[in-house]
Amino acid sequence: MEFRRAELANGLEIIAECNPAAHSQALGFFVQTGARDEADDIAGVSHFLEHMLFKGTPRRSADDVNRQFDEIGAHYNAFTSEENTVYYAAVLPEHQTACVDILADIMRPSLRTEDFDTEKQVILEEIEMYLDQPPYGMDDYIKRLCFGEHPIARSVLGTADSITALSAQQMRGYFEQRYSPGNMLVAAAGNVDFDKLVADIEERCGGWERFDANRELPGAKVQTAFESVEQSASNQQYILQLGLAPAGQDADRYAAKLLASIVGDDSGSRLYWELVDPGVAETASLGHYDYLGIGMFYGWIACSPDDTEECLTRAQKIYQQVQAGGVTAEELAQVKNKVKSRVVLASEKPRSRLFNVGGNWSTNREYRTPKDDLRAIDDVTESEIRAVLDKYPLTEQAVVSVGPRKIVV
Repeated sequence: MEFRRAELANGLEIIAECNPAAHSQALGFFVQTGARDEADDIAGVSHFLEHMLFKGTPRRSADDVNRQFDEIGAHYNAFTSEENTVYYAAVLPEHQTACVDILADIMRPSLRTEDFDTEKQVILEEIEMYLDQPPYGMDDYIKRLCFGEHPIARSVLGTADSITALSAQQMRGYFEQRYSPGNMLVAAAGNVDFDKLVADIEERCGGWERFDANRELPGAKVQTAFESVEQSASNQQYILQLGLAPAGQDADRYAAKLLASIVGDDSGSRLYWELVDPGVAETASLGHYDYLGIGMFYGWIACSPDDTEECLTRAQKIYQQVQAGGVTAEELAQVKNKVKSRVVLASEKPRSRLFNVGGNWSTNREYRTPKDDLRAIDDVTESEIRAVLDKYPLTEQAVVSVGPRKIVV
């Protein structure tokens, strides 16, 4: 594999992990914009805008976009997160130029008012579906409870009120503030002809005007609290737990991910053996999520309403035990094998490598091979996990219970 990089005069970066042995390739535009970049009056605009980019351009109708992707056999999609919006496709190498042409074209959409009005109803229905499904909007709620007004606590979907009030002109203004070539990255992985990729991007994107698109990265503090929200439509009780953790730029993020797996992986973890295996909970997990300037440990438990107090007690006991005693050498060795296996399996797919390569570059301007990640995992020590626990205690959390019972602790 070979890593290549180029930059257009307008600031648009192009990177690729070129692997001639691969049978496919994946391409994507990574736009550094998401919920954390929004204001209250336009909450949800990043995700709404993601939908609108597939609604047509001056050169293509919405039907043209979908039909032409289908004609080249592309597996294509997009997603919006707290800090990125990514548009991507996986294709056979011979369709590289055609894929670039479609992706680059939709990056400069028409944003017609009639399409905006139609899609607004789709977004509002999506918000209603989100609120109807467990945990009933509480994952957004707990972020606000834990991190207060920090931008990372903003909802990706926005609210029914913010989307209803949003105007097409506000969306156009947001697009003109965030979709700068200097705030975007073209990434590719797999069997990529890099020189041709650069030439194709230059032809289609070289004339885009560059402008500043800044992002604030404030620090955050955990607000420890417990709240219980009654949801009569739910058959189960859900417990969400959120605390501070290493950020995406922090060297100790690997130790944090291994720690989260030891405590709350979906098999063979402490939470699994204590809650799931004996049947006290249906699911119990702990994950590590990292962003620019902030990270979080996110816990999730689903159980029978009658078992809620016992699940809370058992989970808190595990957090206290890990906080006091750290992890064992045996646990660390086992989790390294598990995580390394996942890294290797994911590295065999160009689409997975696309998200890894593009994500690492967007966050840290760093290219990492699978071997680099395997080495970083191998190098994590018990003392480094101890340092993560000391800096980001698992016992300092915001906790929300949602379900048919009102829980008092």
